[in-house]
Amino acid sequence: MPLPILALALSAFAIGTTEFVIMGILPDVAHALSVSIPSAGMLVSGYALGVAIGAPLLAMLTSRMPRQRALLLLMGIFIVGNVLCAVAPGYTSLMIARVITSFAHGSFFGIGSVVAASLVPQQKRASAVALMFTGLALANVLGVPLGTAIGQTMGWRAAFWAVAATGVVAAIALVALVPDRHDAGPLNLAHEVGVLKQPQVWLALLMTVFGFGGVFVVFTYITPILEQISGFTPHAITPILVLFGIGLAIGNAVGGKLADRGLMRALTGVFIALIVIMAVLTKTMHHPVAAVVTIFVWGLAAFATIPGLQTRVMSKATIAPNLTATLNIGAFNVGNAMGAWLGGATLAHGHSLDTLPWVAALVTVAALGLTAFSIRLDRRIPQVSEPAIGAGVARSSTNQTTSHPV
Repeated sequence: MPLPILALALSAFAIGTTEFVIMGILPDVAHALSVSIPSAGMLVSGYALGVAIGAPLLAMLTSRMPRQRALLLLMGIFIVGNVLCAVAPGYTSLMIARVITSFAHGSFFGIGSVVAASLVPQQKRASAVALMFTGLALANVLGVPLGTAIGQTMGWRAAFWAVAATGVVAAIALVALVPDRHDAGPLNLAHEVGVLKQPQVWLALLMTVFGFGGVFVVFTYITPILEQISGFTPHAITPILVLFGIGLAIGNAVGGKLADRGLMRALTGVFIALIVIMAVLTKTMHHPVAAVVTIFVWGLAAFATIPGLQTRVMSKATIAPNLTATLNIGAFNVGNAMGAWLGGATLAHGHSLDTLPWVAALVTVAALGLTAFSIRLDRRIPQVSEPAIGAGVARSSTNQTTSHPV
């Protein structure tokens, strides 16, 4: 692993931990702040929507900065946001703090994806993106279970203090390992935004929204499901989350390899697998051992989507890689927010927790349909060779083009 990608992976670990640890301590937060479980679940949606809103804004504001400085600025926002979470006196202030924290998320992963892809040959770019996202997967193996354990034993606020400290370590790694180079900056705002006129870019973003949104219909409420349906004690949740995280890490690596071999074929297969797994979970969640096995397999499939989805949108908008990569991180989080909201709405309307996997399956069916449509467009529109991710195309007044690296 190139050392800059190692620093990016460590930062991804910190960011992933703060995003997902709320699931493990959701009942504790709800009890401490005197709100319902569905209301506490909105902290997931608030964070996700903050990513979607803040990602393109911060991508534009940092686009002329050297990549290391931009990443450090974003990590500084992340650290401050987590400190505010730790000291939040009530539900509203915690929601605001979560949104502040989320502003760093999308731009960091967007810029980091482009940097990672620019460090390797084009045929290995999905694997490079997967390496960076390994930190996000490991957050679920180590960060979330550890944060959950800290939250359950020392209080939920301690979990956010621990994440803030991890962010400081990540910032030090960025200073030490990521080169302080300056890219050529944006072509211009109109040119960057103009890429959104391409239907395939929007299809790729929608594939991300629905492809990952289905995961969060269930994942947001995984702790209540395991406690109330599967019959596990609160302290048994941590090792199950570790196993789930191991599945995420393995799935992320495998997903990168499969996407390098055949991106759309890989995404189609993974979406079908997710639909089947959700159908199976409706039955197995009532049996402790079967539930744990299904959750591990679910983890494999869930993160196998990420390298392919991120690489797909970057490959369809190579003239604006920083913006589109960041927008796709926002799309992931729109999906997260949509999934958390759908899950909460399902419960609020009187349905039981074991209904949630069916809702998740339906959301993933939509992603599968979008993927099939995108493949049809690929076959209808003549394909041209694409510049490597990490290169932009600038038009001069004489309409000549020059490329520049990230």
